[in-house]
Amino acid sequence: MAEAAAAEVPATIADLPSGDPIPHPSSATPTSKPSNANAAIPLGALLAAAPSGIDAFLTRLNSILATPAGIDTVLLFTCYSSKLTSAVLTHLAQSALRRSAREWLALLASLPPRTTVLFSAKTPAAGVAGVAELATTATAATALVVAKRLSALSTLLSEARTMLRLWALLGMYFWGKGLVAKAVARFYRRREGAKKQDGGVDEKGVVVAKQEEESVLDTTLAWTQLALCIALQALENGAYLSSKGVMGWSGPAQAKAYKWSARFWAAYVGVELGKIAAEGLRRTNKAEVATAEEAREQRADWRRRLAKNLAWAPLTLHWSTDKGLVGDFVVGLFGTVPGVIQISQAWAASGAK
Repeated sequence: MAEAAAAEVPATIADLPSGDPIPHPSSATPTSKPSNANAAIPLGALLAAAPSGIDAFLTRLNSILATPAGIDTVLLFTCYSSKLTSAVLTHLAQSALRRSAREWLALLASLPPRTTVLFSAKTPAAGVAGVAELATTATAATALVVAKRLSALSTLLSEARTMLRLWALLGMYFWGKGLVAKAVARFYRRREGAKKQDGGVDEKGVVVAKQEEESVLDTTLAWTQLALCIALQALENGAYLSSKGVMGWSGPAQAKAYKWSARFWAAYVGVELGKIAAEGLRRTNKAEVATAEEAREQRADWRRRLAKNLAWAPLTLHWSTDKGLVGDFVVGLFGTVPGVIQISQAWAASGAK
């Protein structure tokens, strides 16, 4: 995802529904110890034992990557963890270089006037401190190169996720189709209920009416979120395809579309946080009807949804502005939160298969 529309493709909805430790098969124990402690281990034994854990890891990773949701989850986690690592390395390297520069300037300032300074690797005056400073500078320079490459990787993965979302409107069509089917079924249930009551309202009828009112509220919120998703996805698709020459939106139109796409996403996240808060209050106020295991899983799922949307909320506001609100470190940090949650869920699900 991007901090500004002009620099990088901003994000839209990526909260796709997607761990247990990797089983590490124990290697076969030799029946007898070799007489020579320095005897070489047979190559066949090494090849048989070494790949066991790697094979288990790659098998589960392949299972995750077998679905579009799993691919997006891996890209999401890698994208933001790379951005976070890049920001941390850049900060540490720049701090080290600034500190080194200040120390050299302080040393030069302490020399007598008109002193000629010659830098040489063989100069004894450099001493251990000088070698340490040179090593620090070299390490910082290497860290900056790694940070730059991780940032480039993050940008590439962000664009890959945007390409995968080009088909998201198709899924939203079926989302809307499902909401229509629910509305039709509700209409027929209400009509059948009215026929049975013959105009009378008993105590059970009052309960049914209350439940129906709650259902209408939930349906209204679902339609609102669907409309927000359609708007944000259509804007992002149009802006991205235009940036590649497929559509004809101008540069300013693309930037505006990206900005409004993020704003619609911010509204979606706001609605989702409201629903999550209301769900938590309802769970607190009503009697527990689920089993202990189900209740534990429901609480865990509620916390995961809350954490993901709380992490996305400030980022959607950041992308909704022209110049952004935060830097790469904050973007990487908050973006890594849903990445870790989703990759953990996907990893656990892959082990359950």
